[in-house]
Amino acid sequence: MTDHVILGKGQIGTTVAAILAERGARVRVLSRSGGKDAPGVEHVAVDARDAAALTAASAGADVIYNCANPAGYHQWAEEWPPMFAAILAAAKAHGASLVNTGNLYVYGPVAGPMTESTPLRSPGAKGRIRIRMWEDAMAAHEAGDLRFTEARGSDYFGPGALADAMLGERMVRPAMEGRTVDVFGDPDAPHTFTYIPDMARALVRLAGDDRAWGRPWHVPSAPPVSMREAVAALGRLAGAEPKVRRLPWWVLIQVVGAFKPAMRGMAETRHQWDGPYVMDSSAFTEAFGDEATGLDEALEATIAWWRRRLAAA
Repeated sequence: MTDHVILGKGQIGTTVAAILAERGARVRVLSRSGGKDAPGVEHVAVDARDAAALTAASAGADVIYNCANPAGYHQWAEEWPPMFAAILAAAKAHGASLVNTGNLYVYGPVAGPMTESTPLRSPGAKGRIRIRMWEDAMAAHEAGDLRFTEARGSDYFGPGALADAMLGERMVRPAMEGRTVDVFGDPDAPHTFTYIPDMARALVRLAGDDRAWGRPWHVPSAPPVSMREAVAALGRLAGAEPKVRRLPWWVLIQVVGAFKPAMRGMAETRHQWDGPYVMDSSAFTEAFGDEATGLDEALEATIAWWRRRLAAA
């Protein structure tokens, strides 16, 4: 039986664990704080920046899913290099395949839809960190030290997505309550959003198919919509009539960023919201047959999750 090790217990890692456990797989989730074991899922506390500790905690792994992420943008430069080096070392030590959760930062500002062949030309610090991770992993893959692939999604949303997601707490909750939703950037520019369960299913699919290795894959995502359209859809499905208000970037970067350092990092990615930001995921669907969850279905599940969360609070 394949031994699956998942790094990170956030929304994506937790969903990957649930999918695998439901299939009867052996699942181990590694995170800094650990967690409570569940049927089919073992939790282990480990600092992923410590290569020796991570290698020991992932002993026996056949597949490693990297779903971890530093807590905030302002920690990427300090935490990602040692963390990803430790992940590569652990995968090499065990002869494990590595499936990485990626994003679109590697491309930087582009004209037109992004595909897997779009050049990696990000001028920003976070994009360059992600490019280095990709290059280091692919060097190991090409050297025969491990098998590697990366699933890239656009802005994640869905059950469990909170303040760190643009289509998260700052948009979903006020929209479903019929309040004004504050947005940054062009509220009418088309934008690709990736549903968290679709991302998790893509990671599992890639881990189990020999065609996946040695290249990136864009996760099946619903057709792009503007933030105004997303807010309107949330309101329609929740039986509310929210409004959209555009705020200037300096409010987020200077005012909010004064007490939330991670928000200052949004300055580098504002191109994603100031104009069209569209990801083409057709290659994944053509290769594996998987399609994205429809936007209404995904938003309905998101609203239902929020209602349960608010009722419990």
